[in-house]
Amino acid sequence: MITIICGKKGSGKTKRIIDTANNAVASRKGDIVFVDDDKRYMYDLNHQIRFIDMSEFCVSGGEGFAGFISGMVANNYDIDLVLLDGFLKIVKQPMAELKGFFEKLDDLSKRFNINFVISVSADISEIPDFMKVYIEG
Repeated sequence: MITIICGKKGSGKTKRIIDTANNAVASRKGDIVFVDDDKRYMYDLNHQIRFIDMSEFCVSGGEGFAGFISGMVANNYDIDLVLLDGFLKIVKQPMAELKGFFEKLDDLSKRFNINFVISVSADISEIPDFMKVYIEG
C-alpha cells in the first residue's frame, strides 16, 4: 500500500511521518526504513528504525530512486514499512513525470507486502491524478 501525506511547507507533514514511523515500531513485525533528503530528523526517530540520508547517494529522478528502493528491498526481505520524507527534494523531478515511479512502487508494494508512506510538499490541488489515489484520507 502507498500512502501520500501532502501539504504545503510547514503544514506538519514531517512531524506526522516521524510519528508514524515511531508508532510503528511497537506494532510492526518487519523492519522499518526512514528515507530523507538529509540528516535533519535522524535523532527524532526510534533507534530501531533504519535511517537513510539520500544526500549520501548519487541518485536522481524517479527511475533512479525506484532502482535504489528496489535494491534496498532485494537486500532485506524483512522490510515492511518504508517512509519517504522530502520526496520531491530526493527525486528532483516534476510530479507530472513520476507516473512510472509510482507504478514501480505500487508493484513493489504488492509483490513484497511493503507499505510506503510518502510526504509531498504540495497542495492537494497540485497533485497529478495518478498520485491522488494514494492520498491519505
